[in-house]
Amino acid sequence: MRRFLLLLLTSYLLPLTSSAQSWTADNGNGTFTNPLFYDEFSDPDILRVGDDYYLAGTTMHTVPGLVILHSKDLVNWENISYCFDRFDFDDDAFSLKNHKEIYGQGIWAPAIRYANGQFYVFSNINGKGLQCYTSKDIRGPWKHHNMKGRIYDLSVLFDDDGKIYAIHGYGEVKCTELKPDMSGPIEETERTIIPEGNAVGEGHHMYKINGMYYLISTDYRPNGRTLCSRSKSIWGPYETITITADETFGYHQAPLTQIPKDVKYRIGEDGTKFGIPEVDVDATACTNIHQGGIVEDQSGQWWALLMMDFHSIGRTVTLAPITWKDGWPMLGLEGNLGRAPRTWFKPNVPFVAVAQQQTVPHAPYQRSEDFNGKQLGRIWQWNHNPDDSKWALKDGRLRLQSMPAEQLMWARNSLTQRVIGPTSIATVELYAKGLKDGDVAGLGNINVPCSWIGVVKDGNKLTLRCFEQAINDTISVPIDLVDGKIWLRMIGDYDKDSAQYAYSTDGNSYQPLGRKMPLSYQLISFQGSRHALFCFNHKDKKGGYAEFDNFTMVEPMADRSKNIPYGKTFRIINLATGKPAIALEHGMLHDTDGFRPAPSSDKNAEVTSDLTRFRIIDKGQGKVILQCEDGRYIYCAGFGIAGDVRLTTDESKAEVFLWQDYLNQEFMLMSMRTHKYIGKSPTTGSPYSMDFVGADPARRNGAVLRWE
Repeated sequence: MRRFLLLLLTSYLLPLTSSAQSWTADNGNGTFTNPLFYDEFSDPDILRVGDDYYLAGTTMHTVPGLVILHSKDLVNWENISYCFDRFDFDDDAFSLKNHKEIYGQGIWAPAIRYANGQFYVFSNINGKGLQCYTSKDIRGPWKHHNMKGRIYDLSVLFDDDGKIYAIHGYGEVKCTELKPDMSGPIEETERTIIPEGNAVGEGHHMYKINGMYYLISTDYRPNGRTLCSRSKSIWGPYETITITADETFGYHQAPLTQIPKDVKYRIGEDGTKFGIPEVDVDATACTNIHQGGIVEDQSGQWWALLMMDFHSIGRTVTLAPITWKDGWPMLGLEGNLGRAPRTWFKPNVPFVAVAQQQTVPHAPYQRSEDFNGKQLGRIWQWNHNPDDSKWALKDGRLRLQSMPAEQLMWARNSLTQRVIGPTSIATVELYAKGLKDGDVAGLGNINVPCSWIGVVKDGNKLTLRCFEQAINDTISVPIDLVDGKIWLRMIGDYDKDSAQYAYSTDGNSYQPLGRKMPLSYQLISFQGSRHALFCFNHKDKKGGYAEFDNFTMVEPMADRSKNIPYGKTFRIINLATGKPAIALEHGMLHDTDGFRPAPSSDKNAEVTSDLTRFRIIDKGQGKVILQCEDGRYIYCAGFGIAGDVRLTTDESKAEVFLWQDYLNQEFMLMSMRTHKYIGKSPTTGSPYSMDFVGADPARRNGAVLRWE
């Protein structure tokens, strides 16, 4: 965090060049660290066809829609397709016309399948019913089938007898047979297969494994849990258990935009009508991993790809190993079922020559864009259907023609991409020479509440303005632009749910504008924060145009190669107690509260003692053993009893841990033998033990440590 704050301050003064380093879960040593993506990817559904993996996700109101990623190893992904370029409905709402919109609607919760020699992606569009997209090539083109009917948040199973079933509903789970030509559901076949009252939720994923039907679903009451129901028949009866709960990877719930029940709210109105309350950092809510699919790799290992509500970023994807227990696909590892490691070993899958690129860690998208190509990069999406006559890639720039709108959320042809965490700095060059009276153009955050920084032209006068909807506040400063050019920047710390705008008139020194803004997640548009390039006319005029160039994304924390302190001597601070760990001469690991190396009476003696200094010995693939500077090694004695973390001079007895990177020099140590973690209770006074199942949402249960 301190490193980011320093960068945040210097970023006002210094230029930043585009960085090729972008977040990837692949650690380059045979392991991966969750999340798979540090940007939004909601409602993931996973499919394997041969040696290829495909992941489909929600896109709501943005187009192109229904994103599909491809991978060879379940860790490194590439965006290869969208199912459609634009919503093919004439309704004004799909195009932000006449004050109609589909925020929080659009298309969501897809199910991707392969059968009969082709790919199928099923999804729902609010008000339009069930949709299906088919193609023999995953890259398209895709054929659209409007199946209508009230079936949503569904899973689809192509059964062995040739019948096609849709599983859907919340609480009361229903099964409906679909017509083979994708013309619609066979309505008279709908039956309830799991009655209400069985703790089953929604977000269904149905599989037939070894003749047994397995339904993975998610319940949100009282908080997020992932369940599995199984039966010998598609029609039931089903028995249900929870297969994972409370796995938050040490992240608390997101600030959630609130609108009072007695307030009638329209997108874009005065943001003071709603609030962003303080969150309970100890609460799990829906931050835990939930809702997603499972898949078997070529070696026979099963994996779960589940989403989690990830602060103002939105929802993103995690990868967790599955351990089959008594015929149930339990998330996690033997000895710690129901929880999942944040860092684990990559799937053991074969590679072919054409997929050699997959062995190099890489992000799914190219986030920076110079607009020199003939097409926009795959990461870009329009906010609702664009008017293709009002934008162009021209002379190496993006040109957006102004259209009337009262506010950013109503501005047509806003080009967006998801923000990327944990911290990132987005910068774009804006050319304002083509603006006319009433035009507003700049860099924004499309969220609820929204915000932006940009240039406003009133008459012949240009003004730099920052708008924040949450407090309905506008800050304006006079601006004199050489050649009409200005650099605009958004600096985000998305783990901390905050962002700051800045600008430069020379591309070298940057100045902040507006306050450091709180960010939120919200269930109004069902999306997290999104960068937006926009141009609209607030005086209801036709307006001119704005041009954008060199959109760059810099991710200061994407390079995690130095996050494990190889070759360093360090202290271990427990986040829960704030105390350094000390290797007691008595033979146990404790903290320094009340313990100092005899015979010193110096209250600071423990800080400089060999007994509070440690090093790690690299055992490969992120595995380490921990050694005190006095030469002794950490090992585990017993089976989870308090006081079982001991010291030994025999290296062969040393416990082998898998280092769990929690960023910002924070970490956990997972025993490779027990699959549980070292920790110390902040309340009991007991020494360190190895019976912790994972981190709590606030990282203060004693299992999360910091090295310094």
